[in-house]
Formats: sequence, structure tokens, C-alpha cells
Amino acid sequence: MSSADRIRAELVAAARELGAADPIEPAITRPGDSSFGDWSTNLAMTLARPLGKRPAEIAGLLRDRMNLAGAGVESVDIAGPGFMNFRLDPKLIAEGVRDVIAANETFGKTNTGNGEPVNIEFVSANPTGPLHVGHGRQAALGDAISTLLEWTGWKVSREFYYNDAGVQIENLAASVRARIDSIADGGDAVIPEGGYHGDYIREIAVRFAGDEGRGASADDQDAVREFAVAALRKEQDLDLQAFGVKFDTYYLESSLYTDGKVEKVVDSLKANDMTYESDGALWLKTSHFGDDKDRVMRKRDGTYTYFLPDVAYHVTKWERGFHRAIDVQGADHHSTVTRVRAGLQALDMGVAKQYPEYVLHQMVTVMKSGEEVKISKRAGSYVTVRDLINEVGGDAVRFFFLMRKSDSQLVFDIDVALKQSEENPVYYVQMAHARMCGIFRVGEIDRESFNADAVDLSVLREPEEQELIKALTDFPLIVADAAESLEPHRIATYLSETARLAHLWYHKHHVLGEADDIMQARLALARAAQIVIRNGLRILGISTPDRM
Repeated sequence: MSSADRIRAELVAAARELGAADPIEPAITRPGDSSFGDWSTNLAMTLARPLGKRPAEIAGLLRDRMNLAGAGVESVDIAGPGFMNFRLDPKLIAEGVRDVIAANETFGKTNTGNGEPVNIEFVSANPTGPLHVGHGRQAALGDAISTLLEWTGWKVSREFYYNDAGVQIENLAASVRARIDSIADGGDAVIPEGGYHGDYIREIAVRFAGDEGRGASADDQDAVREFAVAALRKEQDLDLQAFGVKFDTYYLESSLYTDGKVEKVVDSLKANDMTYESDGALWLKTSHFGDDKDRVMRKRDGTYTYFLPDVAYHVTKWERGFHRAIDVQGADHHSTVTRVRAGLQALDMGVAKQYPEYVLHQMVTVMKSGEEVKISKRAGSYVTVRDLINEVGGDAVRFFFLMRKSDSQLVFDIDVALKQSEENPVYYVQMAHARMCGIFRVGEIDRESFNADAVDLSVLREPEEQELIKALTDFPLIVADAAESLEPHRIATYLSETARLAHLWYHKHHVLGEADDIMQARLALARAAQIVIRNGLRILGISTPDRM
């Protein structure tokens, strides 16, 4: 049981003695200023109204009824309107190092999800071109969220949904055909309105016109479309491989039509009296479920609007046993949220109102030498994620994409990402890990077999040691909070702060060559720091070099 859990248990027992009714759920947090203590709670203020007493008075009564020694608390200060600030026994804080080393690769893991399945869909780019940096941010987010949920006990399935049907795919095929024609007659390609202009289109056309097209005619729209989609799906897979992202399932939008799933949804909505016809179109009564107005789901020409296949697709998720589903998408999909959920509710199939969950992200601006980088040599109109990886490396790309909250704008500064200094956040964190490893390497000590069971950790009393230990032992709570909120940036922020504390300790206190009890205890602290930083970087999908 952690120190916070011990304090929480004592607070609950004391509150019950005072007559507080269950549920009693004290919020235990780290004070913003460590000089105030090690943990803080506002429980006395939340109990003021039900108990009919002043918060400061309640705080004193709680303190008097708590078994402070049993919780490892040296003192309790009552501050401001009734905050309770707890200062722990330094020996108890130091003992946290032993827990980290004992758990090793599992430190930070919990079983909140109890093995329940969860489907996480991300990237899901149209197969009309290489992945741009916005897709890259989404790939990093989706993969990190997936790993966070795995660390908290969920059975995760990563899914890529290929939008291989619709107008954009026809524009892709027409663009490739135009390029094929230009190759044949030597003239300029006349790309149709809404078509694609990148050099990659010419590459596909050259391949189709050559042996890979197997003699198919450029007039065969179906053949060109299938070839182009397959080529770009392979291209995107290479982009994802370069980024180290793997999927368990690839789902094709076209299968929703060929398998009759879209028509089945339409029939069910009609049967539930959730549709009506007006102006030659079929409308869904989305206003019944929180939308500002009803929406067309089948247009006058008989084609479906974008959200209907999305509804059918999420029906398949539910039917496949994923009663929790998370979609990571760009902020331009904001309108999708209400409409897809409305469609699922209209089907009346027992789906929760907030199904699926959405994580929406803002786009990325790439800067170099103080100027925005807008286009790729190959894609033409945008910067590809592979361009960025080739420029600065996958670790930097991942960390930069994850270090800000998903709904915030992200400026990716290539110059900063290339620096080998504390200005570069991923370098700074990886260097902290390498330094902890270096202590063992220089001392010719095998860190993997280092045993802290017999080490006297009570000598770790220096302020820098105590602060670092507190940060390390907070890691499981940080992981749990990041998983619950679906916010991997919390891990990135935590790693940056923990790296700062590790660097500070490293520079201020020697490990090797000290008195044996001090050296052994500090070796244990270095090992614990290495484990936590390694585990955090692994959650983000970032490498953990032993030396830099």
C-alpha cells in the first residue's frame, strides 16, 4: 500500500468517527510547493457542510483521530481555510525505492480494465496519399493510448479503418489515369478538380503502365482504382513501420457495402421510425439525440453521406464484442461525434450514449529555421510523417507529438528536435536514463542483477534524493490518471520533470566511491530512476538508450 493510500484509509476512518456518511473519497495530492509537505487533502472543506462545522475545526478533529504513525506521517499542518498537509517519515519515503526495483518492468502496471476488450481506432487515413504529419500525431496518440490501457489491464485491439470507398477514391483513380495518359502521349497531365497532384501519383502511374499493371488498360477505372489503392495502402504501411506503429486489424470501408451492413443499418433505422423522406433525400432524426437538426443520410442521387457508413462500422465494433471503443481523430471530425452517436442510439441496440469515446487532436505546424515548412518534395502539398522521421528520428517525432494535450495546437520545431541539449525534451529524458545506466557501467556493476533487499535505504535523506524518490513512486498514479483521461501528454510531462530531478541529483551527489552504505543506497536510487524512466518511455513508444 502506498503512503497516499495509507493516509487516505486513515482519513476515511477518522471521517466516519466524526459522523460523515459514505462514500468518503478524500482527494490526496502533492502540494504545489514541497515545503508544505509530502501530501495534501481538502477533505475538511468538503465535509464542512454535511458536518456543520468550520473546515479548520474539522481538519483538527480528523488529525486527532488519525493513526499518524501507522500511516508513516511525522506531522500534519493545517493551512489556509482547512487544507491538511502531511509530512512523511523520510525513512518511509526512501523505502519506495525498494518497491520500484522489486516490480521492475511491471512497476506502474495495474488491472483496472480486468482484461475487458477495448477497440482503439486511429490514423484511418484515406488511401489517397502518404501519411502527413497530422496522421503522425494521431498515430503517436493512438499507440500511446493503447499502451496506457494495456498497462492498466485492458485487452486492447488496435484498428486501422481504410476509407477505400467514395468520391475521394474516384478522384484518386482519375488522377492516376490522367498521369498514365500523359506518360503515353508525352503531354501534360490534366488532373481533374479535386484530384491529387503529388509526385507519388506519377510513380503509381508509371508502375501501372509498366509490368505491375499486368497489361490492364488505363481506361479500366476499376483496375486503376484497385491498383492505386493497393499501392497507397502499402505506402502508408511503410510510413507506419518507420514510426514503429502496428495494428491488429485493418477494416475496409468497402466491405460495409459488399457485406450489406450499410443497407442493414438503413433498414433497421426505418423499422425504428427514425427516418423520413424529404426533398428526395432520406433523413435521420438526429435531433432526437442532441444534434442541432436532423441530417441527410441518403442523398437524392442515392449515395450515402459520410456518417452512415461510420454508424454501420461502429455497429460491427459492438457486434465484435468491443463494448468500449475509442476513436482518435482530427479536430475536423468534431461534427462526427454527435451524428455517429445519434445513429447508434436510433438503432436501439443497447449501446451506451457516449459510445464510442473520441479523442480529437489539433493539427501540426512544422517549423525549420524560423519558417513554416509547408510541403514535401514527394507529396507536394504537405509534409509527410516519413519526411519528419527521416529528418529528426522517430523518438523525437513521437515525443514532440505527445508532449502537448491532444486538443492543443502543436508547433514542431525541427531545429529544437535536432539539438543534443536540455532544450530538446526527448534528448533530456533519454540522457537521464543513460546517466543512470552509466553509473553501473562505470562501476562495473550489473544493474539487472542488483539486489536492494539488504540495502539500508534510510540514508537517502538529502532533499534531492527525497524529491526524486517521491516522483518515482508517483509513477503508478500518473499512469493510472493518464489512462483514465486518455491523455498520454501526462506521461511526457512527468518524464520531463522526473528527468530534471534525476539530473539534479546526479550532478549534486556522488554515487561511486562513497562510503559503502551510501553507495549501495544511491545505486538503488539510480536503478529505480532508470526503471521508471525506461517504463515511461516505453509507454510512449520511445527507445531507452544506455549511453548517449
